[in-house]
Amino acid sequence: MAFESFFAAQSFFLWSTFIVALILGMVVNKTNFCTMGAVSDLVNMGDAGRMRAWLLAATVAMLGVVALETAGLANLSNSTLPPYRGSEFQWGRYLLGGILFGIGMTLASGCGNKTLIRIGGGNIKSIFILLIIAVIAYYMVDPYKQLSTTWYQSMFAPWLGKASISLSTHQDLGSIVGKWFAVPALSMRIALGLIIGAVVLFIVFRSEDFRNSSDNILAGVVVGTAVLLAWYFTSSVAIVGEEGAQSLSSFYGNWDFAMDSTDGKPKNGSTNLLPQSFTFISPIGQTLGFAASGFDTSFLTFGVVAVLGVILGSLSWSLISHSFRIEWFASYQDFITHTIGAVLMGFGGVLGLGCTVGQAITGVSTLALGSFLVFLGIVFGSALTMKIQYYKLVYEDEATFGKALITALVDMKLLPGSMRKLDVV
Repeated sequence: MAFESFFAAQSFFLWSTFIVALILGMVVNKTNFCTMGAVSDLVNMGDAGRMRAWLLAATVAMLGVVALETAGLANLSNSTLPPYRGSEFQWGRYLLGGILFGIGMTLASGCGNKTLIRIGGGNIKSIFILLIIAVIAYYMVDPYKQLSTTWYQSMFAPWLGKASISLSTHQDLGSIVGKWFAVPALSMRIALGLIIGAVVLFIVFRSEDFRNSSDNILAGVVVGTAVLLAWYFTSSVAIVGEEGAQSLSSFYGNWDFAMDSTDGKPKNGSTNLLPQSFTFISPIGQTLGFAASGFDTSFLTFGVVAVLGVILGSLSWSLISHSFRIEWFASYQDFITHTIGAVLMGFGGVLGLGCTVGQAITGVSTLALGSFLVFLGIVFGSALTMKIQYYKLVYEDEATFGKALITALVDMKLLPGSMRKLDVV
């Protein structure tokens, strides 16, 4: 998709994102696609329906990325946001971020994407959660390069940066395995993507209940396709000039030579105009920056229009289906629990370089090893928190946090049964 001017290309970049996000918000609201709900259904009821929908979404996106890269329509190895395939395997950051995010989304009744969906459905307390995440994400990431230092640089990098391994190749499975067998990374990504995709699709659709659930299938297909379309649009937008076609980020790097003034020049375009797809924690921080700027259009990014699109899509479906309901905190304890959850989601989402969508679907679509680790961390953190909450609810005062934690770890086969402190209910 080539355009003759930067502003025409940027307009398509943003509008295509908004339309896809709008549809995403509508479908997620309609189908009740929820990653925290998926873990809850599996842990508390043994129902894997929404977990299968989550896996279907990741698989659709992954197979789509394989097709894009095979056709030469996208190259996600060197210019992605965040750097899913970077050579620094920051295992400490991935694991800690994933676990914190999993705990946080459970306490706050949903992940970043679900927070946006609930705002569109009339949930006022989700606005409060959004604001907390926005402040943390903004100061952790500094999306417009306006701060002297970020919270991540001052509070986390000095010690968490040590829990990292420098790889001799990109961290996607295709590059790692391809190097072992002396096979080109792209060829190995294609092979692994097809194999993993086939196995997961078999596991997902072997369930008759899932095959009969139109909402779960619709959710998985649409969410995965939305991630794929975002990769495609942001990778293929180009500006045609006398020297040939160039990407938005490349043109931005030559702005002073190509443009007569800085009017309309996007903030931090060298990063914010790179190929990217849906994630929601850092973009929520970008949205705060956009609002603080007085809604200056130079602060508009993929992330900002994605956040707005999902909220408006959810609102649209809520009005169409007559499901719009105003909701506030049920009690002071509910307020405290959601506040803690929002704080953990903000820090966890930035540390893990993404959320349940940003890493577990968008990141997994690139076959990045770190994305799989974050995915596991999120599921572990969420499941552990749910089990602790369950034992605290059943045993009340008898179940101290320590007893509930140890018993939950026993249930998850991470501690021997002899250490159990509370009887199975």
